Amino acid sequence: MARTFAYCRVSTADQTTDNQLCEIEGAGFAVEPKRAIAETVSGSVPAMERKGFVRLLDRMESGDVLVVTKLDRLGRNAMDVRATVERLAGEGIRIHCLALGGTDLTSAAGKMMMGVISAMAEFERDLLIERTQAGLSRAKAQGKALGRPAALSEAQQAAIRTRRAEGVSLGTLAKEYGVSRAAIQRVEKRAMAVQGRAGGTPSPGGM
Repeated sequence: MARTFAYCRVSTADQTTDNQLCEIEGAGFAVEPKRAIAETVSGSVPAMERKGFVRLLDRMESGDVLVVTKLDRLGRNAMDVRATVERLAGEGIRIHCLALGGTDLTSAAGKMMMGVISAMAEFERDLLIERTQAGLSRAKAQGKALGRPAALSEAQQAAIRTRRAEGVSLGTLAKEYGVSRAAIQRVEKRAMAVQGRAGGTPSPGGM
């Protein structure tokens, strides 16, 4: 027999989920108290990173019904909502959203609505990509360094190259500069690459 679960969320501790539960019951869904999951978490947190929601998923089985008052209970944006609905539907769980007239999102009508949500998700993704690329282009035009900051300064790297040429070991330098042996090796590799492009022959250091 299908069991009915409710997921209610508020963003701050001074809010309550009581109104959401009343709304779900008023819509004709009978939810046992032990199957009503309520938690306080920001809507900016993805559904699968919410402790209460993950606990809910662990308890639900194929054939069960999940009821929410609004779509934003299922994710932080259209992309997250779509991923959540697809995961639940894939496990045979039906999802009813009261804000959409109680429509089962896994039904034919619900799938049509999810098509619209999917289009919104694609739009959000494209916007995110455009903004990211535009930001990188601006940073590059302004001469800003992109990527993770180097662990070693140019002066430190020059000193390391010199000392490696003198035969100082990777382990000694790594300990002295507080980095990994791999970081020291990367300094050498970059120097070899530069010298290779310039037609020079680097002098290998001792191990």
